[in-house]
Amino acid sequence: MEMIIDFPGGARVDAHFGPFTVKTDQPPQASAPTPFATFLASLGTCAGIYVLGFCQQRGIPTDGLRVVQRVHTDPATGMVGNIDIEIQAPPSFPEKYLPSLVRSAEMCAVKKLIENPPTFNVTTKVAQPA
Repeated sequence: MEMIIDFPGGARVDAHFGPFTVKTDQPPQASAPTPFATFLASLGTCAGIYVLGFCQQRGIPTDGLRVVQRVHTDPATGMVGNIDIEIQAPPSFPEKYLPSLVRSAEMCAVKKLIENPPTFNVTTKVAQPA
């Protein structure tokens, strides 16, 4: 997969891939989430995709089901120290499937990438005029 990252003005930085554009921005004039907030959202939504898939495969309604993600920052370093992902199920949700929801969320590809990070190769290249 290739993404094109461009700079549409101000502190905005956008990523384009396929038919999609992910817009990011920085405070104080932010018109979109920061890149880091978008990254964190990808973790929660990825867990949600796996939870949704589990429910859909079994015909379990998702009404009242939600994922709450809490990010805890280490005050000494300013870095994320802990991320809690809580799956909140409604009272009508079959209790026997609650542990399976956790196992489903644990399969999230974004989480797995964080646990086993790739190698990064950052280079520069002078683009040829169009």
